Amino acid sequence: MYNIKTLNKISTVGLSRLGSDYTYGDDVQNPDAILVRSASMHEMDMPESLLAIARAGAGVNNIPLDKCSEQGIVVFNTPGANANAVKELVIAGLLLSSRKITAGIEWAKTLKGNGDAVGKMVEKGKSQFAGPEIKGKTLGVIGLGAIGALVANAAIALGMDVIGYDPFLSVDGALQLSRHVKHVTNLDEVFAGSDYITVHVPLTPDTKNIICAENIAKMKDGVRILNYSRADLCNSEDVLAAIESGKVSTYVTDFATDNLLGVDGVIAMPHLGASTPESEDNCARMAADEIKDYLENGNITHSVNFPAAKMARTGDVRYCVLHKNVPAVLQNVLSFVSQQGANVENMENKSRKDYAYTIIDVTGASADLTDSIKGVDGVIRVRVIK
Repeated sequence: MYNIKTLNKISTVGLSRLGSDYTYGDDVQNPDAILVRSASMHEMDMPESLLAIARAGAGVNNIPLDKCSEQGIVVFNTPGANANAVKELVIAGLLLSSRKITAGIEWAKTLKGNGDAVGKMVEKGKSQFAGPEIKGKTLGVIGLGAIGALVANAAIALGMDVIGYDPFLSVDGALQLSRHVKHVTNLDEVFAGSDYITVHVPLTPDTKNIICAENIAKMKDGVRILNYSRADLCNSEDVLAAIESGKVSTYVTDFATDNLLGVDGVIAMPHLGASTPESEDNCARMAADEIKDYLENGNITHSVNFPAAKMARTGDVRYCVLHKNVPAVLQNVLSFVSQQGANVENMENKSRKDYAYTIIDVTGASADLTDSIKGVDGVIRVRVIK
C-alpha cells in the first residue's frame, strides 16, 4: 500500500489511475509521494518516508529542488500536458494585442443606458479601437519546446511568418515544427525581425529579464510582446517605460502584478494558461503515471532533478540507488553486490549534473546487501523493490 499526499485539488482523472493499492488525500501522513500543483513547498519539512514529488504542471518554482536532491527525493513535472491550453491562450493574446478588443469591450459597456442611440455611438467611436491583422506579420518565438512549437505552428496556420529561437532544440523538437518556421541561432535576429514576440522558456539565471531595456532597444518600433511563461522573464519596469515611449505597443502577460494593472497598453491576465479542465486532467494523469511507475518499478520519467532511467523488470529484486555523480560510487556498489553472492541480471546507470541514478536487478541477494549499499560513500538513498 502506498500513501500519496495531495497539496492541491488534483483531478480525479489522474487519481483514479493510481489503483486500489494507493491511499491519497490532503490528510495523509507519512506519504510515499506528494502530488502538487501550485502550493509552495519551500518551508515544508520533508518527511523521511517521502520518495517522490510530482508537480501537475511544467514549472517547479514552488518546490525546493536542491533540498529534494540532497534527500534523494525525485521531483517530476508534466511537460507538454498543458501545452495546448497555453497555446490557445497565446493565440488569443496575439489577437487581443492587435485589435484592442478588451479596450473596445470596456468602452462599449459605458454606452449602457443610451437606448436606440447606442448603434450610432458605436459607429462613431469604434475607430479608436482599430488595430492591424496578424496575417502577414512576423512572430518571434523564443523557446521551441512543447508550447513554443505549438504556438509557432499555429501562427503559420494563421498566415504569419515565424522566426524561432532555441539553442537547445532537440531533433524530436525540430521534427514537430512546421518546415515554414525559420529557425535562427542568434536571439538578436528575433528582436530585430519580429512584429510580435512571445517567450516560452523556463526561468533561469540566464533567462531572467530576457526582455529588458537593452533588448527592447533592438526591437521594431511598435512591437507587441507576449509572456505566458514566467513573470520574471520580462523586466516589467523596462516594458512599462517602453510602452510610455511608444517603443512597445502592447504587453500581454499571464502574470498580473500591481505595477501592470490599469496601464494602457498592458493586458494582464490572472495566470489562465493551464486553466482548462482538459489541461488539469492531462497534468494529473501524467503526474499519477510518473509517481506510480517510480514507486512500483523505480523508473524515472520527466524528473527535473534526477536523470531519466527506465528498465524492464528482471531478476528477483530491484535495487534503486540515488547517488552523487562522482567516481567510484557505482564500482563500489557493484563490488558489494558481487561480494555477497548476488548476480546482476540487468542494470541501468544514468547521470545528470551532480546526481546519478542506478537501477540494478539481481538474483540471490542477501538481506545485508541493502545496508552495504547504503554505506557506500556518495550514496544518497537506496530503495528495494521486490
